[in-house]
Amino acid sequence: MFEELEKINIRPKPFEFYTAMDLWNDVYTSEMMLSFHLNGDIDVSSRNAKFIDRSVEWIASRFKVGAGTKIADFGCGPGLYTERFAQRQAEVTGIDFSKRSIQYAREVALRDGLSIHYVKQNYLDFETEERFHLILMIMCDFCALSPVQRKQMLGKFYTILEPGGSVLLDVYSLKAFDRREETAVYKADLLNGFWSPNKYYGFLNTFKYDKEKVVLDKYTLIEADRIRTVYNWLQYFSPQLIESEFVECGFTIEKVYSDVAGTPYDPHTIEIAVVARKP
Repeated sequence: MFEELEKINIRPKPFEFYTAMDLWNDVYTSEMMLSFHLNGDIDVSSRNAKFIDRSVEWIASRFKVGAGTKIADFGCGPGLYTERFAQRQAEVTGIDFSKRSIQYAREVALRDGLSIHYVKQNYLDFETEERFHLILMIMCDFCALSPVQRKQMLGKFYTILEPGGSVLLDVYSLKAFDRREETAVYKADLLNGFWSPNKYYGFLNTFKYDKEKVVLDKYTLIEADRIRTVYNWLQYFSPQLIESEFVECGFTIEKVYSDVAGTPYDPHTIEIAVVARKP
């Protein structure tokens, strides 16, 4: 028992383990995540419906989205952004590795007569001959990637963008990092039964890495027939840091905002949205 507790409480190196696909493709947790996506009143998995509508209006205006605009949405989930842009006659591709989310998105597109190309794939592995005018990565997905993965992602964006094309993504700020605290929690049915329909015991260890500006929420979940660990990594950024990663990959930063609805940048914001352009 002592050795097991030692394992549970060990602090790994930043981004040492990657378990994102386990969370989004587990039969039970993927159903829970989809239900959060589709609850328009909350900011879990996706942002609330009012914000999404406001965000889409701003994006459509800022990037002149209309007939012939080619958009790729990385981490599209159940298609909350893609369907809205398709309704504006844009040519939309959505990429996500959640089977349940992509299946739902395809069913909605079919029902509503929307021509949207959905790809069920880890977007780190996505390849295409298509070239896009606009790439989106929304809900701070970029923060869940390691430095190596982020560089790979930006290189991919650069390759598949048309010259003059843009990337819009959001990240968590250093103000948000300052609000996080290290914790160790043990609870039966941790997160109110989110992790399994069966009885389980959950450990949550939150680790902060001050030098790297990274936070790990490490979940150890113990059921009668299995033990599993889920690592939820988040990188936090200053405007200068996110700009340096884009510039290294050949982009120019056009503007920084407080969110993907175009709210003017405030240094006290907990999120940063970036518009980067391929020359």
